[in-house]
Amino acid sequence: MKIALSRERMLVGASAIVLLLPLIALGGYIVHKHQWAQARLEELLPRYARLSGLEAQRSDIAATLARADAARAQYTYPSTQDANQAGNAAQQRIRDIFSSAGLQVISSQVLPAKDEKNFDRIPIMVRTEGEMLAVQSALAVLSSQVPVIVINDLDVQLPGGLANALPKVAPRLTVTFSLTVLRERS
Repeated sequence: MKIALSRERMLVGASAIVLLLPLIALGGYIVHKHQWAQARLEELLPRYARLSGLEAQRSDIAATLARADAARAQYTYPSTQDANQAGNAAQQRIRDIFSSAGLQVISSQVLPAKDEKNFDRIPIMVRTEGEMLAVQSALAVLSSQVPVIVINDLDVQLPGGLANALPKVAPRLTVTFSLTVLRERS
């Protein structure tokens, strides 16, 4: 009888173990998933905090973007003009500035536009003649132009050199300007 009772206990114990194994496996799986979820939450929490901060500052960001767009509009020609139109408009403006400053424009040329990120860089070469005061006046006016005219290179030459210059007469200079204007690309 004792053998039958112990055998019966063994069968009940084995059955209980067989029934508990899936529950134990399920418990282990749940613990593993919980730990994984906690790790993901800790990883995502800083991102969520940053996004919440950005969401809270949405109006400030929009205002800053509007100011940046306005500033960009001051520095570049609009994308509604093509590169040739922008280059020709800038060339005419530059010729007017130099003429009103007292420089004689010998030649001017708009070179093909070059791609630069979201802009077209339009080079303009201008060759002028005039006195030093006229060159200084033209440079002062160029620095205040909107859209901006960038001076890449400036070559000032005295025809005939200093030996031929009269000390009582202001020498006439030949100045070659390498200028650039930017046009926004759409």
